[in-house]
Amino acid sequence: MKHKHVACAIIELEGKILCTQRSESMSLPLKWEFPGGKINDGESPEECLKRELREELGMEASIGQALPATTHHYPAFSVTLHPFICKIVSGEITLHEHSAIVWLSIDELHTLDWAEADLPVIREYQEQFVRNNIVG
Repeated sequence: MKHKHVACAIIELEGKILCTQRSESMSLPLKWEFPGGKINDGESPEECLKRELREELGMEASIGQALPATTHHYPAFSVTLHPFICKIVSGEITLHEHSAIVWLSIDELHTLDWAEADLPVIREYQEQFVRNNIVG
């Protein structure tokens, strides 16, 4: 079974998080995901994310804190997601591969039909958000 390593961005802006919808021509069509892409050989997850965000969304991002990597097994392949909390540095978001975007609060994330691999990332992000706001 094929195993992909993918870097993904939890892009925060003014209390909202960027969610991207896969196009009909992509695998897992019309599922929602955090933007990102496959890590190439010799590329760090952070380098991958900067490249993918430029290619897919036409924007530059600062790559912040890493969240724990998670692996999900789909019937045809496995994927390990390497999530990072990010901020937009420059550029207007332009969709080159996705069919839609939406900005949601952390409490609204569950309302979308997410790719299954992204669900543990959402849970970890929400748990960390709660921990930080209790401690902070």
